[in-house]
Amino acid sequence: MKQILIAIFLIVTAISLVVLVFTINQVQQEEERLRTDLERRSILLAEGLKETVEPNFINKSDQQLQVLVEKFAGRERFAGLAIYDNKGQIVAVSSSLPKEISESQKIAGEAMDADLPSGEFAEFQDRKVYVLVIPLHDDESVVGGLMVVQNASYIDSRLLEIWRNNLLRLFIQAFLLSLATLLLLRWIIYKPIETLVNFLKAGRVEDLGQGLQEGPAGSLFFGPLIKEITSVRRSLIEARMAASEEARLRLDKLDSPWTEERLKEFIKEIIKDRTIIVVSNREPYIHTKHGKEISYFLPASGMVTAIEPVMQACGGTWIAHGSGEADRLVVDKDDKLMVPPQEKKYTLRRVWLTDKEEQGYYYGLSNEGLWPLCHIAYTRPIFRKEDWEEYKKVNWKFANAVISEIKNLDRPIILVQDFHLALLPRMIKKIRPDASVALFWHIPWPNPESFSICPWKKEILDGMLGADLIGFHTQLHCNNFVETVGRELESLIDYERFTITRGLQVSYIKPLPISIAFPDKSGQEKSEVDKLDQEELVKSLGIKTKHIALGVDRLDYTKGILERFKAIEIFLKKYPDYQGNFTFIQIAAPSRIKIKRYQEFAKDVEEEVERVNKLFRQNGWRPIIFLKRHYDHEEIYRFYKLANICLVTSLHDGMNLVAKEFVAARNDEKGVLILSQFTGASRELTHALIVNPYNGEQTAYAIKEGLEMLPSEQTKRMKELRETIKNYNVYRWSAELLRTIVDL
Repeated sequence: MKQILIAIFLIVTAISLVVLVFTINQVQQEEERLRTDLERRSILLAEGLKETVEPNFINKSDQQLQVLVEKFAGRERFAGLAIYDNKGQIVAVSSSLPKEISESQKIAGEAMDADLPSGEFAEFQDRKVYVLVIPLHDDESVVGGLMVVQNASYIDSRLLEIWRNNLLRLFIQAFLLSLATLLLLRWIIYKPIETLVNFLKAGRVEDLGQGLQEGPAGSLFFGPLIKEITSVRRSLIEARMAASEEARLRLDKLDSPWTEERLKEFIKEIIKDRTIIVVSNREPYIHTKHGKEISYFLPASGMVTAIEPVMQACGGTWIAHGSGEADRLVVDKDDKLMVPPQEKKYTLRRVWLTDKEEQGYYYGLSNEGLWPLCHIAYTRPIFRKEDWEEYKKVNWKFANAVISEIKNLDRPIILVQDFHLALLPRMIKKIRPDASVALFWHIPWPNPESFSICPWKKEILDGMLGADLIGFHTQLHCNNFVETVGRELESLIDYERFTITRGLQVSYIKPLPISIAFPDKSGQEKSEVDKLDQEELVKSLGIKTKHIALGVDRLDYTKGILERFKAIEIFLKKYPDYQGNFTFIQIAAPSRIKIKRYQEFAKDVEEEVERVNKLFRQNGWRPIIFLKRHYDHEEIYRFYKLANICLVTSLHDGMNLVAKEFVAARNDEKGVLILSQFTGASRELTHALIVNPYNGEQTAYAIKEGLEMLPSEQTKRMKELRETIKNYNVYRWSAELLRTIVDL
């Protein structure tokens, strides 16, 4: 619609310019004609009156002259007469003339001096008039002047009428032409194209059994295009059907590549008519408002990065906290909307929290208590009784949303995500024991001694053990959890099957290292960034160095950003040849900015960037470029393709999908990944350069090793890393998770 309005605007503008030019020309010509006509008529009138006035003037009959001028005072367009003597003094004047005219001697003097008629347009008392003076003679000389004043205001009225008529015609023509253009573009061009787009899109997303229908009927104008699109759509559907059949045949072959199509077939085979419900604090799409425009973005969340492709493949419903400022504006009466916005595949249901609930449940217990408790990054956890109360209340709010969503579903599958909803599995099971509930813990699980400081440890563990399956990233985290339960709760632990039985509920504990979509369904593993695009990115950042390193993190103290900067400082001091020829780009999305510890950490990071840059700054070069804002996935992939090395140096992390995203982006099989030994990803991505982030010298040496690594060695390592992610991508992860739940 926006394009149609632009087209109409351009057409109306062009018509307006044409009408304006022609109207100006018409007005000029009409004004010239009317002026000339008035001047000519004034001269004829004056010459006729002269024959009557001149004899009386010579005979000095002032009374007769006054009677004469009054006689002509009331005629149409005739404002009056005045008679002057040769000294410029008024002899007789019509009472209808304005005072200014009767006192004016300039025009009369000029006419008598030149002994020629003299005329001029003037304005008197907001009235436009034409003043003409002709000389009066005796037998030998000029003895006076006759002034004739004509009303000229009708000229402006006529010109105004021309403007008014032409503008009215312009409005009518513009309206009719705009209406015709709107109908033409919308019904003859836009609508057929929209039908073709929907027709082609349906071939990509609709049921394959209904996909091979013929294209829409088209006009002669779009006939060839419809024929070609129908052919393309048929090829696309046939390819999907072939992929679906191939995926179905590979279901039992665990080692064959997992794709979105294979996961769909897998779900049809084992899930059948059961519905999948995902529950998390973080939502996959956040809507914001800029003026009157509503837009959306995907949050910087590893959980969203992993789960969103699965939901697109599986369908179902995702229940999450609606945190965006425009989230309420886009949902229906049931607080739901279909997503993704451009290709609707599953339902997003939003749960609304008050400021008090969000402060206590999310910022309080979840991120000031459980987050530092589980991440051994030496930040003291903070536990408040009021935060715990809000945490319980919000978990019940999510539980009620889940129960209402599954009230008409038989044996639903519920996937609870992360530490924000630790109490939710038990709450759901109490009301719907037939539901299959899995809890995936996306962050590390600490050792029993560390977890024992939590005041509500028993309640949290009991809530988690309401799940049929509890998944962690690594076996170490599973071991820590089982040991914690054994120490804190009365339960039966089976180390052979790795299960925990509490009451009548049996919970399976299983390592399920999460991954990403690989290959990416959008094609070519996100955007194919060519050399020109990379050059534009480098230029926009003011980078002139040969070597570029990259860090991509939330602005979080567990990500090892300060330790990374220290390692860069050591690297530049230890290997001075790289000074002026190395740039580190740190992308840091702001996170949890309402928490004091995060505010302090953000300030520390900015001060450290300034300190290191000031230490090495020379000739406009600065070693660290700090980009403190949210980037979408497409933008980040441009940075992944640009960097020579990627630094993932978390102090403690459940998995860290940035490492896997960097590898997935490097289909050129170049680049080096430097990875912290304290990330879950380091257990899988063993061909990365593994470092201890607390050891600055070791990280500095790894940077040097990465920059100087032979291209052949880079390719060898990157091939192995990509093969690892290809063999265990998020589609396989979700298949194993769902298979385990169904087998239970």
